[in-house]
Amino acid sequence: MTTDPARTAIVNRLRRAHGQLAGVIAMIEDERDCHEVVTQLAAVSKALDRAGFKIIATNLRSCLTDPDGDGPDAESLEKLFLSLA
Repeated sequence: MTTDPARTAIVNRLRRAHGQLAGVIAMIEDERDCHEVVTQLAAVSKALDRAGFKIIATNLRSCLTDPDGDGPDAESLEKLFLSLA
């Protein structure tokens, strides 16, 4: 799917989002202020979106450099990209 440095960056981003989401859950359980909860939830959402974009960008690059490979085609990548919007 991706090169090792790209995979590492994606996994790290997702781990941070995982930690942020755990924090949001704790905030809700602690009955924290709605504004604080939504602000943190927006941060989690942005982190997940960025991870998704990184996955697509990495695969797009590999498809362009190896068009005969067994990776996803341009139409599939476009659909994936639009699903994050």
